[in-house]
Amino acid sequence: MPKRSRKPKDVFQIALQVLDTVVPDAEPVITPPPEPEKPKNPAAVALGRLGGLKGGKARAAKLTAKERSESARRAARKRWGKG
Repeated sequence: MPKRSRKPKDVFQIALQVLDTVVPDAEPVITPPPEPEKPKNPAAVALGRLGGLKGGKARAAKLTAKERSESARRAARKRWGKG
């Protein structure tokens, strides 16, 4: 019995295989590499991290118990799809 070729399971691989069958001498499309990210300012990164570290705690300390409860209630409604 002849061996069967493995068929690609990915939709994009199947599409590429069909395209190669229809147009056998097509050149592959080469995408340019992404531009490297601009380096970040370490001082700005540290300052942003500092604000992020104390943000939630500071906000929770500033809210009253009723405001915290209402905020939690709104979050639960959004989370469970009832509002």
